Amino acid sequence: MDKEPGDCAQHREAWLRLRHCSRLPLTAALRLVTALGSPEATLCASTNTLREILGNNSLSGKILNDYDEQGIQCDTAWVEQGERNHIIALADCRYPALLREISNPPLLLYVNGDPGLLETVQLAIVGSRNPTPGGRSIAYRFGSNLAGAGFTITSGLAIGIDAAAHKGALAAQGSTVAVMAHGLDIVYPLRHQHLAGDIRHKGALVSEFSIGTRPTKPSFPRRNRIISGLCVGTLVVEATRRSGSLITARLAGEQGREVYALPGSVLSPQSRGCHALIRDGATLVEHEADIFPELGHFRPTLRRTPNPRGTASETTLLNSIGYDPVTIDTLAGQSGLTADKVSSMLLRLELQGVVKAVTGGHYIRVK
Repeated sequence: MDKEPGDCAQHREAWLRLRHCSRLPLTAALRLVTALGSPEATLCASTNTLREILGNNSLSGKILNDYDEQGIQCDTAWVEQGERNHIIALADCRYPALLREISNPPLLLYVNGDPGLLETVQLAIVGSRNPTPGGRSIAYRFGSNLAGAGFTITSGLAIGIDAAAHKGALAAQGSTVAVMAHGLDIVYPLRHQHLAGDIRHKGALVSEFSIGTRPTKPSFPRRNRIISGLCVGTLVVEATRRSGSLITARLAGEQGREVYALPGSVLSPQSRGCHALIRDGATLVEHEADIFPELGHFRPTLRRTPNPRGTASETTLLNSIGYDPVTIDTLAGQSGLTADKVSSMLLRLELQGVVKAVTGGHYIRVK
């Protein structure tokens, strides 16, 4: 399938017609457009061609003529409302490459915000909707520090861990993507109207669901494959054994992506899902730097070119680091900076090749 440039209205109409064929499942539409190369060729396909590709002798050519015209009009009106509204088709050059690799990528992505973020190095942070105070704090810290280190933090805008990760990324003036389980004209839960607005203007809201689609229970697991599919890895902060975030982690593993989990108290139900993931092979994470060794070449590029001489705080921190291993707590005490500030700065310095994480949560200076 050739990649088409931009958001051409002619191509968009064909994609929307295929997307809104009322009697054609989206999985079947994906198979057809993949086999035939374009939505135009699919919409013009003969009955015999449809039957041959889908293996269904009961299909008729009329199935591609039964459109949801109202749905097409709603999507078209939405994308024409503002320059930050985008509909990105599977063949569009802006479609994220990692998501295209999964077994059932969305036919279309609806994006409200900056579509360029979909091609950045994304890390999913997910977890319980009812986290402990400590879990919420850790999600915020990881979201902030990893965003500060150059990752785009991706989650599902749910209450609890998801929201804390988004807020942490925004607080660090980093990038964040929220993947929704409904049309982008809706915010769910309603309490996250303000948070969604911040992400809309400073990051991106993403969905495969057409405008006007209400959230339903089955749409959330379907949404989760997009969260994991966009990302090089998925970090689960807290989760019960029945948490939906375990679905995201399982999908990440099936997609060949890294899975990380934070351990917690053996007495806490919110830790049991993470412990199960670790038993099944997920990487145990105690610190943000534990994520780096697993990523290989999927390291983020810093958004801003750092000053070669470093900031005043970086200079202070570097003066506290020698060539013998030292812990974050020790560095915080020597530099007068907070542990969170030290942690965030170390991540950036590690990406710059100035320091290196070694065993036991220690750091050494390499330049």
